[in-house]
Amino acid sequence: MAPLPIAVLHLDESCLGNGREGDNPGGGGGLVEIRTVSGVQRRDLYIHAPATTNNRMALGSAIAALRLLAGKGARLRVLIVSDSEYLVKGMNEWAPGWEARGWKRKGGPIENLHLWQALVESARLHETRFTWVRGHRGHPKNEYANDLAIAAAREQKTSAGIVESGFLDWLAARQAKGMFEGYDPDREFDREAAAL
Repeated sequence: MAPLPIAVLHLDESCLGNGREGDNPGGGGGLVEIRTVSGVQRRDLYIHAPATTNNRMALGSAIAALRLLAGKGARLRVLIVSDSEYLVKGMNEWAPGWEARGWKRKGGPIENLHLWQALVESARLHETRFTWVRGHRGHPKNEYANDLAIAAAREQKTSAGIVESGFLDWLAARQAKGMFEGYDPDREFDREAAAL
């Protein structure tokens, strides 16, 4: 049987006014990369919510991305790269134990339970791994996903599925200003895909 195609997703989230009283608008954004015979194909997705938290947007953007990628029954090997320790630790460490105990936690109720359950089910649509990257440390794909998330939160907009990506133009504009010099997004994709 042929190996499953590989997708690398860089996800980030934003909540304007996170932790403040009242309704805080949020957004989640993602850069989706898949290698095809014609090279690395890139697409974007973004979601919004009028009243949310950073943690809920991190879970929501991962759920949306995995479900969109599973459209028409597609199954992939997926690496999700995020600067959300809540998302990555949750999927790698906490959720397996919660599920094994019937979605119970020793220290009381599980915050965002319905989102965790939806994410675990969505992750099973693919062979999914989660890995953490330090945010706001000059990682171009993480910075791009962050920009998508902030725009989705500010403008309260959700993409119509997975849409054409603006990443290469975004990167070129920053490289023209002397940022990310020598950065090769295709080589970075191959390095990350090798982790699967």
